[in-house]
Amino acid sequence: MVSAVDLDQVTDYDLVFMGYWVDKGTADATAQEAMAKIKGKPVAIFSTSGAYPDSQHAKASLERGASCFGKGCTVLGSFICQGAVDPEFIQRAMERPPDHHHAPSPERIKRWHDAASHPDETDLENATAFARGIMEGFVRSLTTEG
Repeated sequence: MVSAVDLDQVTDYDLVFMGYWVDKGTADATAQEAMAKIKGKPVAIFSTSGAYPDSQHAKASLERGASCFGKGCTVLGSFICQGAVDPEFIQRAMERPPDHHHAPSPERIKRWHDAASHPDETDLENATAFARGIMEGFVRSLTTEG
């Protein structure tokens, strides 16, 4: 495993898994900077978001995240699971006027509450299955190419 701040070793890998937390509907700033440095590699994305994983926001966040990679990268797949929302974000949202797009609503407060218990064991099992599937597909593609 290579930290996003130490990407020099990435050129030695045949496949890169990139993880990040969703911030403002895309990869967080540190991840974006790292992703831009990865070029010409098959990649797989995994992330966490305060949104429900099956929501349009989560799907769009993965698409925007995928666009952060450098030239020539091929995204083999992506996985997103719910993750706890930053308490500072919640505090700021609670202070917003009711007509603000991030103001608390009963639905948003429920989602924040639901997100607080994630990632959970089921999320980790699903992430493991995702990673295995990517690896198996990648290995299959190598054996059919050669």
